[in-house]
Amino acid sequence: MVEESSKCGLIAVVGAPNAGKSTLVNALVGQKVAIVSPKAQTTRVRLMGVAIEGESQLLLVDTPGIFEARRRLDRAMVSAAWGGTSDADLIALVIDAKAGLTRKTEALVQSLAERREPKVVILNKVDVTPKEPLLELATRLDAALSPETIFMVSATTGDGLAGLKSALAARMPEGPWHFPEDQVSDATDRMLAAEVTREQLYHQLHAELPYASAVETEKYEERKDGSVAIHQQILVGRPTQRAIVLGKGGARLKQIGTAAREELTQLLGRKVHLFLHVKVKPDWEEDRGLYREIGLDWVE
Repeated sequence: MVEESSKCGLIAVVGAPNAGKSTLVNALVGQKVAIVSPKAQTTRVRLMGVAIEGESQLLLVDTPGIFEARRRLDRAMVSAAWGGTSDADLIALVIDAKAGLTRKTEALVQSLAERREPKVVILNKVDVTPKEPLLELATRLDAALSPETIFMVSATTGDGLAGLKSALAARMPEGPWHFPEDQVSDATDRMLAAEVTREQLYHQLHAELPYASAVETEKYEERKDGSVAIHQQILVGRPTQRAIVLGKGGARLKQIGTAAREELTQLLGRKVHLFLHVKVKPDWEEDRGLYREIGLDWVE
């Protein structure tokens, strides 16, 4: 895309955990580029989804939810989130309209109020939010943040998304597109493979285990027949967690692998051979190499 009328800009999509940022980015792009889960803090890395609207290319940076960080991994995730706002042409604050202004959201609003970048607020999940508290929430946010606009959408049903996408496109600065027209994300296939498997851990395991685990792609091999062989390690901290991931007779791991392989086959458009191994590594959160592999910076 080299026409003089083209536009391209970076939009930092921020919010508290479970606001629906990844679902929103996927909906704007038009296909899945970020994993989603009902659990909070699903997104760990900074991923970019590439959407097109008319002459505009929108570079949507899906950031980890911003929360009070205690562990090193948490600090790295929050650092990635704030790092995603650097050089942004626009900051889009996504808020769970039904949950309203929680303590975490209020702290985030206060931090963003000090930022000079143009800001918009996106009230998500309006399909399940009564009208009166929704309008009250919009009034409070307008007073606290003075955003350019407040949008009301449902990333799940699609309500309001066409207007949102058009408005975001209009706000992008003039310039050449940064990605080819058919590219929807900056994630490598290797990173995507690890994220898809990790998504299945969230879907199929319960309680806190997914937070105590990580997925590392050890090998990503292109085969002569056009297929790809992917070898991954699921890292957990304790033997009891390994037993949960494996399931009785390895049944749970097989289910995780089957679901991840089917999705990767669809996303990559080729046959996928997926090999999963569960490894107990008590100190995996202190492994600098793993942080590099999953796309996070080491934070002291």
